Amino acid sequence: MSNIKVRFAPSPTGFMHIGNTRTALFNWLWAKKLGGKFMLRIDDTDKLRSKKEYEDVIRDNLTWLGLTWTEEARQSARFDRYNEVTQKLKAEGRIYACYETPEELEFKRKRALSKGLPPIYDRQALNYTQEDIARFEAEGRRPHYRFKLLPGEIKWNDMVRGEVKYEAEKLSDPIIIREDGSFLYHLPSVIDDFDFGITHIVRGEDHVTNTASQVQMFEALGGQVPTFAHLPLLTGKEGKLSKRLGSMGVSELRAEGIEAMSICSFLAKLGTSEAIEPYYDLQSLADSLDFGKIGRSQPKFDEEELKHLNTKLVHSLSYAQVQNRIEGDEKFWDAVRPNLSIVSDVNLWDSICHKVVTPIIEDKDLTDMAADLLPPEPWNSETWNQWVGEVKAKSGKSGKALFHPLRKALTAQDNGPELKILLPLIGREKTLKRLLGQAA
Repeated sequence: MSNIKVRFAPSPTGFMHIGNTRTALFNWLWAKKLGGKFMLRIDDTDKLRSKKEYEDVIRDNLTWLGLTWTEEARQSARFDRYNEVTQKLKAEGRIYACYETPEELEFKRKRALSKGLPPIYDRQALNYTQEDIARFEAEGRRPHYRFKLLPGEIKWNDMVRGEVKYEAEKLSDPIIIREDGSFLYHLPSVIDDFDFGITHIVRGEDHVTNTASQVQMFEALGGQVPTFAHLPLLTGKEGKLSKRLGSMGVSELRAEGIEAMSICSFLAKLGTSEAIEPYYDLQSLADSLDFGKIGRSQPKFDEEELKHLNTKLVHSLSYAQVQNRIEGDEKFWDAVRPNLSIVSDVNLWDSICHKVVTPIIEDKDLTDMAADLLPPEPWNSETWNQWVGEVKAKSGKSGKALFHPLRKALTAQDNGPELKILLPLIGREKTLKRLLGQAA
């Protein structure tokens, strides 16, 4: 076991959407590839919005995908530790109190922009006198706290973006504690990563600026700065994140019958220089992971493309891989799987072919005629076309008027699997009875 350790740190303030899932997957695959550890950290510092139901779904989805963890932590249990570090950094002058109101800060921001200057905080709070602070306190103001960035270049070698550089003087000192005393994301996350020995942080590129500040936070704690990888954010196929994609999660895809390995295969290769192909186990997918092959442009998540990949994967699944969740035997599975989009569809096929169906007779003259023209067995995939060709010629009917009554008689369904494949599986005896209106 190597000393590589990564973490996935969701906030249980909503359901885990597909972008979060991708982040979790890349972390897990990286740990798996290098023989490291994957940690689940619940970032539940937002007491009002964090809910157990969201956390339960996050855990359930990770487990279903196979992204199991060996260690976990909960931020709400670590406030004493955060306060301890905060006091130390205050004493060292790295955390300082600010008394500006949100309105005053917004005014400063707009004024800087109007002068063509970057809208960064001017550090006025570092010049407060005791009289200033007493006046603010008398007005009922409560301070928020910022982390003081040291001047100079901040740089790191990003596994996706290459070398990244920031000038600290061009960044605002980040607010780390709100007026109500609650922590923002920045410092607790660094303290946790420091305490738990996280070696690699894989997350979305929306955190790049945060990383610049957090590099100095790691240094202030005396810790090793982890290796970072910032993934381009997913967009919809139209170039923007649709409302459905922004909220869609594994739960919805799972309910639609998408396989766990289809989701993992798709998310792992989307936006890379590699072909999107189905992988059948997470170890193989992990072995193939190469951050150098991830492009810089935002990948477009196309749900139809995912479904197409899922169909391809389903067609390749052996009976052994699905037997615990389907009806029907191996011979039946092998016969129908080339025609399935999702695994559970096999159960509809099985019920039509092997269970009693009460036929729905829409056109008795047509189905009686079809029964008279029914050929003898053996049947194969050509039997349907030959038989229906004769029924069409004799009845003069075509299109929906021909096919719909036959489907309703044979399957009692408005639509479903192709009848030319179903017919040999149903067999002549059942077919004849159903055409004549008898349950069979």
